[in-house]
Amino acid sequence: MAERRVDFGYNPPTGNRLIERVEGATFVRDLSHVLDVAVQHFSSIWVSDHFQTEDRFRMECWTQLSWIAARYPGPQLGTIVMANSYRHPPLLAKMAASLQVFSHNRLILGYGAGWEDVEYRAYGYEFPAARVRIEQMVEGIEVMRALWTQAPANYEGRWYQLHDAYGAPRPDPAPILMIGGGGEKYLLRAVAEYADWWNDYRKTPAMMAHKLDVLRRHSDDVGRDYESIRKTFTFTAFLAPTRAEARALAGSRLEAEVPPFAGEPDDMVEYIRSFTDLGVDLFQLVFPGFPETRDMDLFVEKVLPAFR
Repeated sequence: MAERRVDFGYNPPTGNRLIERVEGATFVRDLSHVLDVAVQHFSSIWVSDHFQTEDRFRMECWTQLSWIAARYPGPQLGTIVMANSYRHPPLLAKMAASLQVFSHNRLILGYGAGWEDVEYRAYGYEFPAARVRIEQMVEGIEVMRALWTQAPANYEGRWYQLHDAYGAPRPDPAPILMIGGGGEKYLLRAVAEYADWWNDYRKTPAMMAHKLDVLRRHSDDVGRDYESIRKTFTFTAFLAPTRAEARALAGSRLEAEVPPFAGEPDDMVEYIRSFTDLGVDLFQLVFPGFPETRDMDLFVEKVLPAFR
């Protein structure tokens, strides 16, 4: 049997510089420099969707992704992942259809139910229970797909409604839909029912194996081919020439319940293979050395060849 191809995407910051202060122009300059390197080696570029987490400096997700789409015509473009609550789904359907056309069909719409309650409340969004947020996410997906496939589109849900709504340009093909999250009762069932791809993060291989078992059961329950769902995994790579250097870079983060990866290139090859053995075949990587590229360069030189 042929070995499954493994792809790698790059998840640059929207801010989150781990320094006290950064000017907007400095961030744009640094992002340009790093992306000039990344697009030579990564098949996709991903942007996260937060307003003020950690160091508070954050560019808005869709604006940054649109800038990347215009500047770099090659890689696929993904959101990792957009909170359903932050943008009215009919508007997001129009945004996604437009970017799909402008980018020549490179969009992966990463979508989720949201989780950062402090951020929700800071910006004046209601933060209902997880089950409600997942119900809203599912209706949001149904609304978007209605606008992408019907003319006019009508939809009558608990949370969202459409009345003779037109979504032109209707994207052809529709953006790939990737749902992010690991909630076992409702979220992973939504993945089985609606998603083309699935994404999770902060998992050990054993934790990921368990989530995949749950996803397989949901897929069986809804009559979905489990293998038709692409499995993706995001992780932060504290990568250095030696294990000691990598662990020093990670510092106190290694004390977390699920610590980030911290190791030398051979360790990273082994770590990635522990997930590819489970069926994961796309990894969205965060390199915390930004705006320096030493960690990314080391990955390209010493890790990437093992998967090519």
